[in-house]
Amino acid sequence: MREDERQAQHFLQILHISLLLSLSLSLSLSLSLGPVFEKQPSSLIYPEGLTEGKVTLSCQARANPAASYRWLVNGTDVPLGMDVRYTLVAGSLVISSPEGVKDTGSYQCLAINRCGTIISRAAVLKFGFLDDFSSDSRSPQTGYEGVGTFLACQPPPHYPALSYRWFLNEFPSFLKKFDGRFFVSQVTGNLYLARAEPNDTGNYFCFTTVNLEISSKSTFSRPNQLTVLPDASPRKSAPSIKVRFPAETYGLAGHTAQLECFAYGNPVPKLRWRKVDGLMPSKAGSSVEGPTLTLPDLTFDEEGVYECEAYNSEGSDTYQGRINVQAQPEWLQVMSDSEVEISSELHWSCVAAGKPRPSVRWLRNGLPLSTQDRLEVNGPRLKISNLALEDSGMYQCVAENKHGTVYSTAELRVQVQAPDFRLNPVRKLIPAARGGQVMIECRPRAAPKPSLFWSRGTELLTNSSRVTVSPDGVLWIHNISRADEGKYTCFAENYLGKANSTGHLSVRDATKITLAPSNADINQGENVTLQCHASHDPTMDLTFTWALNGVLLDLEDSAGPFHRKENIGDLLIVNTQLSQAGAYTCTAQTVVDSAAASAKLVVRGPPGPPGGLLVKNVAETSVELRWSRGYDNHSPIGRYVVMGRSSLSSEWRKMRTDPVNIEGNAESARVMGLMPWMDYEFQVIASNILGSGEPSTPSHIIRTQQAAPTVAPSGLGGGGGDRSELIVTWTVRETLTVCVC
Repeated sequence: MREDERQAQHFLQILHISLLLSLSLSLSLSLSLGPVFEKQPSSLIYPEGLTEGKVTLSCQARANPAASYRWLVNGTDVPLGMDVRYTLVAGSLVISSPEGVKDTGSYQCLAINRCGTIISRAAVLKFGFLDDFSSDSRSPQTGYEGVGTFLACQPPPHYPALSYRWFLNEFPSFLKKFDGRFFVSQVTGNLYLARAEPNDTGNYFCFTTVNLEISSKSTFSRPNQLTVLPDASPRKSAPSIKVRFPAETYGLAGHTAQLECFAYGNPVPKLRWRKVDGLMPSKAGSSVEGPTLTLPDLTFDEEGVYECEAYNSEGSDTYQGRINVQAQPEWLQVMSDSEVEISSELHWSCVAAGKPRPSVRWLRNGLPLSTQDRLEVNGPRLKISNLALEDSGMYQCVAENKHGTVYSTAELRVQVQAPDFRLNPVRKLIPAARGGQVMIECRPRAAPKPSLFWSRGTELLTNSSRVTVSPDGVLWIHNISRADEGKYTCFAENYLGKANSTGHLSVRDATKITLAPSNADINQGENVTLQCHASHDPTMDLTFTWALNGVLLDLEDSAGPFHRKENIGDLLIVNTQLSQAGAYTCTAQTVVDSAAASAKLVVRGPPGPPGGLLVKNVAETSVELRWSRGYDNHSPIGRYVVMGRSSLSSEWRKMRTDPVNIEGNAESARVMGLMPWMDYEFQVIASNILGSGEPSTPSHIIRTQQAAPTVAPSGLGGGGGDRSELIVTWTVRETLTVCVC
């Protein structure tokens, strides 16, 4: 064997092995699944000094093959296996005997399998604590009856925020909101008295509590001695606001915002809240009155300027500040898992909302991505050109602002595969109608994208007046004849190999309408039949559908007005109504083609209601009505009737008019015989030879002009009474003119 033949044979063997490996890799990857988090760690505050306990940071990912796990703290690997305090339990990190100095930090979990690596959101582990109050004695304070004062809490070092209460003289005599005189700020812990009284004299203790997830701790201060000196006639004073919420308060959407406001004054001031630039949110509830305004589940609608007003009989004081609502990042658009052929281009985008506006960064297999070579990172958009196998992996986009971070994950698989029709072959039997057109698809699996061409038998097909081969491999044949029957084969080829798939085109007789529906003109309530017959290829089933003004009719409802006769396409319409007039289209259809024909149905009926009814020239006993013509429903309007009713009766009655008989071409009339100084409303009804239509919308209620009485009182009499007094009596006579024609 010559050397060049040996080299060619060796090359073919290598190519064969490469194809087998490629197929094996493709099948293996098709069954694999990159990691997707089902549980991620959450931030935690652990009690400082609780050394016998454990901290568990959860992490669990769905993956095939199963994921392995790593943990980072402040960006550095957690020494699993090197420090016995750290153990891994099914992906979760367990820290035994946690210590604040060693273990405080930001933790992230990495889930890894052969498809790639993903990294979890950061979970911050902090240690909560509450030190004791200073042991130093506190200076006594003196207050005056009728005057406001406060006691400072001066809380000890702590984390996180405290809740505050005060008790008087001995534990647990906690202060209550007796008459609104006391207020404990949950911001500073200070105790405020709007108006001091002599019986407020005593020792006050600030009681603080820190609440953690698994425990709580409390401690209280040294006594704050308060002496209130009596005043025989305490001076009254207008309110003066002493506790003020910040002029700019930042709240987080979905969380609770609280504003504090408290005032000194005598009498004790009352407090109320309002939103200066809009309506007060209903969710504020009863807190709109009192020292604390609470807005739960904050939304952007609650953003704005709020005012606290303190008031008593001596005056008022106000303070204003603004709530600015911000929000954690939230995804509006994320990328999804993608299988993309080698050498093509990938475009992904992630869009997040939030306030402040979130920034977006990208990770591949847990590592940051930046613009270089074939890769372009532009904020929320990622572009990779000329994709290669090494671009496969797990990708994450990360949106973050100062309030939080959100992650979105997707897997990219770069495909490389010889053409393969096994999953999507050309249709084996392709029916088509004579004179029509047919589309035959060619969609093999292949990467990179293959070259595609078609043949009929041994004839290579090219574009012509009747044949079109699109760039994506779709074959179109127009104006089909019997001569087009036969086998059609699609060939696919890329540098990894070739494949083909064949289908048989079968030409059938075209469907034709043989008896088309005819236009019809009927009266409302009558039945009508629209005929529709068709011829078709006897080897296929034929179905008929009907549409009214382009909307498909439901012919299966036996209680409905539309019924199709069995075995033919005729449509029967029962008790036809005005709304069923229009263009009816019959469609006869087989699996390969269809034919359609249309007809117009006119339905005649009583007129529609007149429109635009107006009342003009209102006098004592008459008014003028004007209206516009309604739809005549294909039958000329013959006359109009005016109906009316007054405030004396709710029934509509026919009114006397001028002219007496209102012709169908009229658009005005005068109503006569009304009562002066009476409320009336009117409506107009049109009629034709088919009956009376619906009345117009009633007019606005009008009142006729007042007029002098037309009948003198009767039964005049008199007499009696005291000296210098005469009593005169009479009978009132009323007239009521009602025309019943």
